[in-house]
Amino acid sequence: MANNSTTKQIRFARKDPKKFFQTLNKRVNDHFRKKDSSKTGNWKLHIKTIIMFGILITPYFLVIFTSYNAWIKLGLCFVMGIGMAGVGMNVMHDGNHGSFSRYGWINKLMGSSIYILAGNVHNWKVQHNILHHTYTNIHGHDEDLQAGRVIRFSKHSSWLPCHRFQHLYAVFIYGLLTINWVISTDFQQIKRYLKKKLTYRKKLQPLRQWSILIGTKILYSGIWIVIPMLFIELTWWQILIGFFAMHYTAGLILSLTFQLAHVVEEAEMPLPDKKTGTMKNTWAIHQLFTTVNFSTKNKLVNWFTGGLNHQIEHHIFPHISHVHYTDIAKIVKKTAKEFNLPYNEYKTTRSALFSHFQHLKQMGVQPV
Repeated sequence: MANNSTTKQIRFARKDPKKFFQTLNKRVNDHFRKKDSSKTGNWKLHIKTIIMFGILITPYFLVIFTSYNAWIKLGLCFVMGIGMAGVGMNVMHDGNHGSFSRYGWINKLMGSSIYILAGNVHNWKVQHNILHHTYTNIHGHDEDLQAGRVIRFSKHSSWLPCHRFQHLYAVFIYGLLTINWVISTDFQQIKRYLKKKLTYRKKLQPLRQWSILIGTKILYSGIWIVIPMLFIELTWWQILIGFFAMHYTAGLILSLTFQLAHVVEEAEMPLPDKKTGTMKNTWAIHQLFTTVNFSTKNKLVNWFTGGLNHQIEHHIFPHISHVHYTDIAKIVKKTAKEFNLPYNEYKTTRSALFSHFQHLKQMGVQPV
């Protein structure tokens, strides 16, 4: 768990007189007990893993070892981008949450797939598992609400004149997510997290983390840039265009998927009490107010996004594999209704996208 002075300022309410989470947790545990099923991944996830890696790796070899023309190879780079996003949402995500398998070494292996996606395990676990999942939608603590100064996600953020047009240009910036991992984000994050002593490990290991970061970046560059330049009969700039196309596709898919769950009109962005630093609700109830599901009846969206459209279930039960979210969603929705708590969801991806860009437009209006 994070242990720096910034995160210590936040406290969630401890009292839950109606015992919402206790009731919900018992019902979910009973569900798995009755089904005699593990909460981690099963054969469905294993097959999906093979498919996702296939979408990523097969085009890679076709680009390198075939004589297809440049335009076909460019198209294959877009397919690789889809595969990259698919591996990230379905394999890496479950692995780094410890929900892919009951075996720790398998979770570690699957979580390490982030290295071939340009990311870093240490940084991702700090930003996502600790900061985002603990302090969801809390300005100044959830880094998913930060996009530099160019996009304003929250009313608590500073306003700039360019934000008037952010609902028009944001989508073009979203595609740069993973390529920023390659160039700058990981280096900035590891420096910041180590300085703040933020880690998911028992002890900080600065030398180890820097060594892993640099080593994996070199390996990554070798796989995706050096090898193609050695084997593909294309110019260096054509190869870089393909590399960019792959990353832009992955970045756009990943960014929009995550934004639709938290940066929409229905999702609240509460602040703690200024004097005590305490949030109004308990952690579990806080997740219901700050998280939104979308398109949960769409089988393709469910399958491809790794259940990230079931974001409510994921946030309350991050250690349960996404292959179970459709089943436990019924329990979560029913229990929330019984306790008169919100269970926000958009019926379609289109409606969630509309809400996201409406929210961006609202945040672009100059505060009075």
